[in-house]
Amino acid sequence: MLKAIEDKGGKILPTHLLYKSNLSHQRMKLYLDELKGKSMIAETTFKDKMFYELTDEGRRFLQKFKQMKEFTEAFGL
Repeated sequence: MLKAIEDKGGKILPTHLLYKSNLSHQRMKLYLDELKGKSMIAETTFKDKMFYELTDEGRRFLQKFKQMKEFTEAFGL
């Protein structure tokens, strides 16, 4: 879900996130609540539309995750 938000420029409409994440609405809501609780995403409003926006904490997590993935792939793990 964080990657989907990042791919859309850092913020995404809830419907678009639902399609990109390929989850049920109920499951997506659970994950969103957890990500908000960990300050990785925030809800914002622009022109009367609600968006989910990646926070600095979410960006740091994605960067560290990419580094771990590159490291494991370099060693064939």
